[in-house]
Amino acid sequence: MEARARSKYIRQSPRKVRQIADLVRGKSIPEALNILHFSRKKASKFIEKTVRSAVSNLINSEGGSGVSPEDLFIKEIYVDPGPMWKRIRPAPMGRATLIRKRTSHLSVVVAEFEDKAKKKR
Repeated sequence: MEARARSKYIRQSPRKVRQIADLVRGKSIPEALNILHFSRKKASKFIEKTVRSAVSNLINSEGGSGVSPEDLFIKEIYVDPGPMWKRIRPAPMGRATLIRKRTSHLSVVVAEFEDKAKKKR
């Protein structure tokens, strides 16, 4: 059993968010939340919130009422680029330069460990 959650239009570049996403990919939920909670990066707050949402989505689904967060792991986590905000900044000699403020879309899929799912059946 698996569930997903998405966070869109995160005001941070996808490259910076991917650095933290790579830390928790494939980890169990308690271990991933521990890593994210004590990370000093800004992206860790967005990822932690999305992981908690995915776990909640699984628990609140029809067949997920008996699932414990300790039995779950992060099956997939990926970061896609969102739209760029374009701004103009003055440059020397009367020129103007473009500033690209990047955004990200974050997707998280959590699933049950296979051995735990087989024992329930």
